[in-house]
Amino acid sequence: MKYSEEYTRRSVHQITRRAVVAGGIQAGVLAVLGLRMRDLQVNESDQYQLLAEENRVNVRLVSPARGLIFDRNGVPIAQNEQNYRIVVVQEDAGDVEEVLRKLGKFIDLSADDLARARRELNRRSPFVPVTVADHLSWEDVAEVAVNAPALPGVTPETGLSRHYPLRDDFAHVVGYVGPVSDYDLSKIRDPDPLLRIPKFQIGKVGLENKVEERLRGSAGFRRIEVNAAGRVMRELELNEGDAGDDLLLTVDAGLQNFTQARLEGESASAVVMDVRSGELLAVGSAPSFDPNLFVRGISVANYRKLTDNDHRPLTNKSVQGAYPPGSTFKMVTALAALEAGLIDTRETVLCEGHVEKGDRVFHCWRRGGHGHMAFKKSLQQSCDVYYYDVAERVGIDAITAMAVKLGLGIRPDLPMSAVAVGLTPTKEWKFTRRGETWLTGDTLNASIGQGFVLASPLQLAIMTARIATGTDVSPTLVKSVNGVGVDLPAPKPLDISKESLDAVRAAMLSVTESGTAVRSRIVAEGMEMAGKTGTSQVRTITPEERLEGVLSNEELPWRQRDHALFVSYAPADAPKYAVSVVVEHGGSGAVTAAPIARDIMLRALYGALPPLEAYPEGQRAEIQARFDALKLREIAPRGLGGKARA
Repeated sequence: MKYSEEYTRRSVHQITRRAVVAGGIQAGVLAVLGLRMRDLQVNESDQYQLLAEENRVNVRLVSPARGLIFDRNGVPIAQNEQNYRIVVVQEDAGDVEEVLRKLGKFIDLSADDLARARRELNRRSPFVPVTVADHLSWEDVAEVAVNAPALPGVTPETGLSRHYPLRDDFAHVVGYVGPVSDYDLSKIRDPDPLLRIPKFQIGKVGLENKVEERLRGSAGFRRIEVNAAGRVMRELELNEGDAGDDLLLTVDAGLQNFTQARLEGESASAVVMDVRSGELLAVGSAPSFDPNLFVRGISVANYRKLTDNDHRPLTNKSVQGAYPPGSTFKMVTALAALEAGLIDTRETVLCEGHVEKGDRVFHCWRRGGHGHMAFKKSLQQSCDVYYYDVAERVGIDAITAMAVKLGLGIRPDLPMSAVAVGLTPTKEWKFTRRGETWLTGDTLNASIGQGFVLASPLQLAIMTARIATGTDVSPTLVKSVNGVGVDLPAPKPLDISKESLDAVRAAMLSVTESGTAVRSRIVAEGMEMAGKTGTSQVRTITPEERLEGVLSNEELPWRQRDHALFVSYAPADAPKYAVSVVVEHGGSGAVTAAPIARDIMLRALYGALPPLEAYPEGQRAEIQARFDALKLREIAPRGLGGKARA
């Protein structure tokens, strides 16, 4: 078949055009390949030369700096300090036992250190760094670094470790951190990869635990190049991650230290609360402990000392303890009756030392009775029979409703461990929990803070603050986060009449001016303190013992002695602070708890060691001797502008 000349010309033109396009594409590809080859050979030759020598790049997580914690004046409570440690990577080390043997020639490795390292190496993936020794000196780290060629897979590292400079003062508030355990990991559904870094520290109890994620921050990473022997050749990239949040607390380090020192020797607790804002200025619990012991993992011997102590130093009694509030509860009963219109403050009740209800006898603390008691004097002298009579009229439902209104029986919303809810019993509660009906005797016992009623020292401080202000003020512990203030709703007025509150306030002032706490009055003008003593029984007094004579607290074993309580606010005319004190098995609230509360209240009011002139003249020598014996720290407020994370 013969093609025309025109057809042939067009075919040749099309073939030529396709060839040019194909050739251009091929040339472009070759050009790109050539440029890439030049880039690899010239610009990245050093990197690939190292890789050709069997080097490789590892990516390791970098622990972020944990957020710092300060008191309200910028005094460090929890900070970070440099920590030099030695880590080993199993797959880089080769013969791990040989490497550990050589390492032991350069630094001191105890049998416990080696055993712990071997356990971690067996549990962890071969590429995960395992800490062999930490908290080393710079000289030890330098010795290992110099001998790195002989120690494949071994790397000296610098990190941060938690430190609590005020030691036992804030152990129960802030808590402590410790190494992540398998138990910790088991409680978390999707653990942060940071938690798998050996000896990474997380909050175990207290504030450190409750705001762990905010304090922890987010991980960074390091890209490092190591050779075939596992030696780090260079750092290719460093991303330090994001540090945790810094917290400024409401507590005052100076007042907290004074509170702890004043409680020393007792199994006791104390709470100081700003009645206007709800800010907690001190949350004391004695005895305390040094949280630094837990940071690296506490020894069995040290832990046993704490757990074997019958004063329970590991328990934060201020928020975890739940005690019968004793006579400090009488304000609740009184307010319930006053609001219901069931008592008149001028009406009197005859106290003959006891009342009989059915086949039971309910006693007053004064065996011979108080005689005729009107309301103010009943609180001033803490007459039990008066409140038995009032309680029978008002009933348990109204008493419990008032208790809840004043903050009892409700768990305070605070970032602290095991915050107690307490107990404000009802008829339904008793039937549900015990399968028993409510009795009149239960109401009488509850009216004086005995029986089923339980409250924590923190709740008693809340109750006192609400009586002092007539508002639903609630406690708060965190003042600001990263310098930004925490917004809190303003307290609202309680649904309690001013007349009822004023009657109770006047009676509480008479307690310290001429009543059961008269020896603990404040004589400084304008700083008068209103309060209420309480003594709660922890044992049953049998009829036989009452006939023969009730044993005094001093005659009883420590665990059978009454708890001593005192609640107060001051100044009485313009309240600023509420203080509650509970001394376990301390005997009388007037004798044991009230003097402690007065000292703490004055320290809060003056912002320093109170002057002797604030005390009655006849007590000043005793007070001076007490102050001289206190173990107080020198605590200077600091600015927050120059704080460091290391």
